[in-house]
Amino acid sequence: MDENNKFDVVGTNIAEKATMIWNVADMLRGPFKPHEYGLVILPMTVVKRFHDCLLPTHKAVLEQYEKVKNFAVIDGFLAKASGYQFYNISKYTFESLLADPENIEANFRDYLNGFSANVQDVLAKFDFDNIIRRTLTMLSVSGCMIVTQEKYVFSSIRES
Repeated sequence: MDENNKFDVVGTNIAEKATMIWNVADMLRGPFKPHEYGLVILPMTVVKRFHDCLLPTHKAVLEQYEKVKNFAVIDGFLAKASGYQFYNISKYTFESLLADPENIEANFRDYLNGFSANVQDVLAKFDFDNIIRRTLTMLSVSGCMIVTQEKYVFSSIRES
C-alpha cells in the first residue's frame, strides 16, 4: 500500500469513528448538556477498547479464573491468560449485555466490576458509576445505555 492510500484509509477510519461519536452525542442530548457528552463518550470508548482487546481471550480468562479463584493472589494468572496487564472476569460481553435489556444496569455494573484493579482505577477516575446512575435515572429506563452500547458494539473503536 503506497503512502497516499494509507492516508486515505486512516482518514476514512477517523471519519467513521467521528461520525459514530457524534451519533452517540445526539442520543445524549436532553439528559446531558453538550459540554457533558464527554462524560459518557470518553469512558465508554475506553471500556469498549478494553472489551475489544480482551474479547479474544475472554473464555480463557474465565476458565483460568475458575481454577485460581480460591488462591490468595490471582492477578498474575489472569493477566497471563488475557495476554495483557489487565483482565475481566465477568461472564458478560457487550453482545451478551444487549441480549438482556431488562437487566442492563445490573449486568453492565457486573461487567465493569469484573475488570482487574488497574482498570477499576481508570474507571474510578472517570466517576463512571455516577454517570451510569445519572443516565439511567434521568431516562427512567435503560434505553440510552442500551442504545449507547449498541453504537459501541456495532461501531468498533479498534485502531486499524
